[in-house]
Amino acid sequence: MEVQILSRKLIAPSSPTPPHLQNLKVSCFDQVAPSIYLPCIFYYPADGDQNNEKRSKEMEKSLAETLSLFYPLGGRYIKEEFSVECNDMGAEFLEAKVGGFLSQFLEREEREQSEMASHLVAPLFQPESGPLVMVQFNMFECGGLAIGISIAHRIADAFTIGTFISAWATACRIGSDKVHCRPSFQLCSLFPPKQMPPSSTGTAPGTDIKIIRRRFVFDGHTLSKLKAIARGGDSEQLVKHHPSRVEVVTALVWMALIRVAQARHGHLRPSLLGLTFNMRGKTAMTTPDYSCGNFVNSANAQFMPDDEIKMELHHFVNRVHDAISTTTHDCAKASSSDDIYSTVSSKVREVGEALGEDGVDTFIFSCWCRFPWYEADFGWGKPSWVSSVDVPSGIVMLMDTKDGDGIEVFLAMDESSMLALQQNLDKTISFTG
Repeated sequence: MEVQILSRKLIAPSSPTPPHLQNLKVSCFDQVAPSIYLPCIFYYPADGDQNNEKRSKEMEKSLAETLSLFYPLGGRYIKEEFSVECNDMGAEFLEAKVGGFLSQFLEREEREQSEMASHLVAPLFQPESGPLVMVQFNMFECGGLAIGISIAHRIADAFTIGTFISAWATACRIGSDKVHCRPSFQLCSLFPPKQMPPSSTGTAPGTDIKIIRRRFVFDGHTLSKLKAIARGGDSEQLVKHHPSRVEVVTALVWMALIRVAQARHGHLRPSLLGLTFNMRGKTAMTTPDYSCGNFVNSANAQFMPDDEIKMELHHFVNRVHDAISTTTHDCAKASSSDDIYSTVSSKVREVGEALGEDGVDTFIFSCWCRFPWYEADFGWGKPSWVSSVDVPSGIVMLMDTKDGDGIEVFLAMDESSMLALQQNLDKTISFTG
């Protein structure tokens, strides 16, 4: 399927940003975020109304109105100053025509679909002084739509993106006066820039290694079976809690990735898991409602080769659960900005050190579950599917299935490793019946 760009324009905020808000210092958490976009695609089937040109204009108008509320997103990032110049240069909005039907795209083989999806959004890496928001309005021949939305990680995490898209959808559907959230950009005053350990966007393979991207879907029925397996282990090492969907899927995929590394290197290797999660509402120190920016922590879990006898699913579920519990407890005790900075920087440093060790396999899991992606109704119904795209190698993305009961896993690996991962996952899942 060919994707043809029809138009490209900048959408400025509908109201100019007041002078006293035109320079926003980023927080210490923003300053270490990588210079990439966080892209996702919202798919809307044809509904009999073929006037997608009108819909595009409605999205442009409501985007301008929403940018007035989220005014930093209409500006440009100044790396040297750790700030956003809120200069109203605007978001970039592209219209594109896709040859073929949306149903044909959705029915394509997983690998081919993933490769094509990359053309429905902006490139992953954000250029210096580039727009902080990129939107690509893709029109299929059948009237179906795929709306690719990319927001710069430098000033946004999943919560920020979800809040922005929810506000934009409301403005487009029923008017900007019905948008009740008032985003706050005060994290920078609570957590000013300072020396932070560097973060990572994942591994950068050599040019001779072909990276492929895949999606693995675990529906609610499969997850119920996996939870039962996790709870039914050795009598002295049973899971002592009711594992969540995220815990089970994270544990399963991490265990499979360790097995893949074992097959590649000929022996078990140490491994570190970093599972990022939203800190809003989890700290003793209160933050403003709808605080926008990067405000996440990492729940880190370790696997050591001498744990070979503990390679069952329930062992990994316990590791993941303990890591989440410990980090959540640390956050709950954090009553000041210094406390929060300390707990986050220690987790980030631990991940950074592991990434720098050749003999350690490090995997970053980013959880986008329980955000209202499937509520994004711009006026023509809710999306039939919402997907991640262009996940960097070394990063594992988790998103809800549409019914909210399952989880979709997006990741990128070299071809032989991806095949081995598929085989390892299939072997475990086969026991669920």
